[in-house]
Amino acid sequence: MYVFITILAILVAIILALVVLVQNSKGGGLAANFASQTQVMGVRKTADFLEKATWSLAIALLVLSLAATALIPKQETIDATKTELNPNAIKTSVPAQQPVQPTQTLPVGQ
Repeated sequence: MYVFITILAILVAIILALVVLVQNSKGGGLAANFASQTQVMGVRKTADFLEKATWSLAIALLVLSLAATALIPKQETIDATKTELNPNAIKTSVPAQQPVQPTQTLPVGQ
């Protein structure tokens, strides 16, 4: 399920990027190509459609991201005798080194 939602989120993100690229920041874009007001998809209707598509895809991407976060596969608890890098290895405890004590002291000033 997580993989399906992730793939779907990637597709929505790609489509959202394409829809945003089709729009013109000054209100033109794909809508500027239609000059006649008598067409079924006129300038204003195309701009409205692209704006609604942008908002819908952005909301869908947000919901899919939250769903993917909630469905992330949980890792099983790691056994205390195995390491994280190699699950087949057994942890060995390394004894702490004792500080080395000097065997003889030198007089100060020599």
